[in-house]
Amino acid sequence: MLEVDLVITNVKLATMNPEIPNPYGLVEQGAIMIKNGKIVWVGPQSDMPQFDALATPLHDGKGQLVTPGLIDCHTHILFAGNRATEFEQRLNGVSYQQIAQNGGGIASTVRATRQADMESLFVAGKTRLNSLLREGVTTVESKSGYGLDCENEIKLLEVNKLLNEHHPVDIQSTFLGAHALPPEYKDSADDYIDLVCEQMLPLVAEQNLAVAVDVFCENVGFSYEQTKKVFTKAKQLGLKIKCHAEQLSNQHGSELVAEFSGLSADHIEYLDEQGVIAMAKAGTTAVVLPGAFYFLRETQLPPIELLRKHQVPMAIASDFNPGTAPLCSLRLMLNMACTLFRMTPLEALQGVTIHAAKALGLNDRGMLKEGLRADIALWDIEHPAQLSYQFGVSDLSNLWISGKLIQY
Repeated sequence: MLEVDLVITNVKLATMNPEIPNPYGLVEQGAIMIKNGKIVWVGPQSDMPQFDALATPLHDGKGQLVTPGLIDCHTHILFAGNRATEFEQRLNGVSYQQIAQNGGGIASTVRATRQADMESLFVAGKTRLNSLLREGVTTVESKSGYGLDCENEIKLLEVNKLLNEHHPVDIQSTFLGAHALPPEYKDSADDYIDLVCEQMLPLVAEQNLAVAVDVFCENVGFSYEQTKKVFTKAKQLGLKIKCHAEQLSNQHGSELVAEFSGLSADHIEYLDEQGVIAMAKAGTTAVVLPGAFYFLRETQLPPIELLRKHQVPMAIASDFNPGTAPLCSLRLMLNMACTLFRMTPLEALQGVTIHAAKALGLNDRGMLKEGLRADIALWDIEHPAQLSYQFGVSDLSNLWISGKLIQY
């Protein structure tokens, strides 16, 4: 007789397990058994092992759909201030360059974030996490990148740590010190990269404040060689590699990520087949960010067909940030991935479960499978495609993180 902490019965399972041949790894009449925060059995209810029904909590899913908890694998949730007035200015014909010259753009967010204390950043981050939690999100990657000096980059990563300790959503912390040039290094990018490599990265590693390092490799960000320097130092320190790559032009950042056996290349609108092949060989995940594409009114689509052709896993994320994607909704991203990028609902759901987990280097979640974390979302819907088809309706019935029922 199996000893368990919770049994969820009478559910349709979208396991997302590729070992199950049905689309979505679907099990029509299913059940899940949980012990110590992990799934110990999942499958057809008719095959469920014996357990002590009198001593074990039971949850009747009433025929609703269960998926793994959703994963938002690329966000910038920690920042202060907002850029709504700049949004209005751009719509009234003021160029981004003019706004930047007047102290706007990322510089305004950096200013506000440097002035903010940890408490206010924590409260802002918690509010944004709560929004994602209500959509069934159980894991969020949170980047630094709006401090751009030692003190404030560390401050952001320390807030990530506090959020991870005091919020039910699991936070995966990424250091993005090479996000943009701070005003004090306006004309000396190489010197700033030296600061990132020689001072910031060692502190991040020593204090165990991040699991990964990201760089904005772009003609308005950092060059291929500067990015390589950061990656080299990060790898020496045992940190995983990610990259904002090929968003506005092809700087071959995705190939560089692949060269370092990195986790993911993100944005990738200008990625070419050479880069796709390199990613496929390295096992690097492609992270598409339809929110930024939409908000910036871009026209260059990511190479979805090439990614399919070479079987590169495609993850989807919100990229929530104040400048280019102020859209704190992973469910909206599911719909946008289908409508804007022509991904299928199956690809979209894979993109926020199994492939999003891979983009973060996590092999303990993203599927409903024995031995994995019991991050489980119960939805009042009939078919998994509804998660991409419909937006704005509250259809999340229950959410468990590591087997614990979450009030959201």
